[in-house]
Parts: sequence; C-alpha cells; structure tokens
Amino acid sequence: MTPVIRTERLLLREWREADKLPYSLLNGDAEVMRHFPSTLSRVQSDEMVDRMAAGWEQRGFGLWAAERIDTHLLIGFVGLSVPGYEVEGVTPCVEVGWRLAKQHWGQGFAPEAARAALAYGFEHVDLPDDEIVSFTTTKNLNSQRVMQKVGMRLDPSREFDHPLTPGWHGQRHVLYCIDRAAWRAGVAR
Repeated sequence: MTPVIRTERLLLREWREADKLPYSLLNGDAEVMRHFPSTLSRVQSDEMVDRMAAGWEQRGFGLWAAERIDTHLLIGFVGLSVPGYEVEGVTPCVEVGWRLAKQHWGQGFAPEAARAALAYGFEHVDLPDDEIVSFTTTKNLNSQRVMQKVGMRLDPSREFDHPLTPGWHGQRHVLYCIDRAAWRAGVAR
C-alpha cells in the first residue's frame, strides 16, 4: 500500500493507470530528459510506472506520483528508490529522486516534495549507513540546487561513472547525501 502524503501544494500518491499518458509525455520531452541518455518511448514509460508502483509492494517505500493539489495534474514523480546496480562506495543506498514536467520547474515543487520524501525515509525506512543520497550528472545544476535546498551536502569522494551508461557523455555523476543526525538537526527544514 502506497501511503499518501500531502504537502502544501502537492499530493504524493499511488500510481494510477490514468497517469501513464501524462508521464509518458514528460519522458518524451528532450528538455526533461537532457541529463539522461535518451527520451523514453510510451512503452518504456509505461513499464517504468509499473515498476514504480511495484516498488512499494517489494520494499515498503518507493516513488510517488506527484500531483498538484490546485489543478489535480500529474507533474511527475518524487520519492525513494534503491539503485539496481552496484557502485563501490555508493551502493547499497537509498536515493531520493524526482522528475517533473518542465512547465512545473522553477516553482519550488521539487524541493517541497523531496523534503517530504526525506522525512518519510528517515521516519519509516531502514537506511544503509543511516543516510539518504541523491545523484545526478555533473552538468545537471538544477537538480544539484534542489539537493542543496533540502540540506544535502556534496560528497566529492563518491563521484562516479554511472555503470549503466558506458561511453555516454553524461556518465560522470556527483553524489549528495544527508544523514539522520543532520536531518534531525533541522538542516533540511
């Protein structure tokens, strides 16, 4: 069962069949997917929705569908995941992540939702090393700013080449992290 979390402007909720079309549109947007090797087809996007929904059943945490309260529009996802690959010094880990349609960028939705996901993680998830991480390509400065806004700190010693994208120009990734003590101290609030 996917818990529902309400923030000031967002509803973080379970995935629905009706979410697949709007989610595929954002995954097909070259600007949204600029820091990924490629856009996703409708089939790939639908399969991702199914995996995100199943993640809650498998682990008891996962990636929520993010819906604006005022318009009831799906704007993307936010939540917690476990990478399906290994990177020395990085995995095992729990990652906070997000992907929003570009018309919702720059309005503070990503940090608002990420804070809620972090709170859920620190209150309800058994975390390796008592921390939550986030990573992105070295050139994705917008996501790095979100990480900073929610109180995460850059750990240069854990920069890595993404193992699923060999030879891709965006393969190099930076890692930000926050531990439970920093969260409790109010760094991210």
